[in-house]
Amino acid sequence: MTIMITPETEAWLREKAEREGRDVSAVADAMLRTVLEWEARGREEEIEAIRRGLEAVEAGRTRPFAEFAAEMRAKYDLPTHLSDEELIAPN
Repeated sequence: MTIMITPETEAWLREKAEREGRDVSAVADAMLRTVLEWEARGREEEIEAIRRGLEAVEAGRTRPFAEFAAEMRAKYDLPTHLSDEELIAPN
């Protein structure tokens, strides 16, 4: 397999391999594997969070969006002049 990368990325990769005293291909393989494993775990966590959310809805454990929006406005110091709709999908 051949993968094309930018000259800048190649330079960083070669510098990292040199610092670690490792073959550049081994460093690239390890980095790609780490990212792919991280992405797979993230997807599993997202799927689990969605499943828990759907179970909560089915069990009636919900609250009005306005209550949630007010909590998020306070927690993250969001502008109060924006409507709930604008918070969801800003223009």
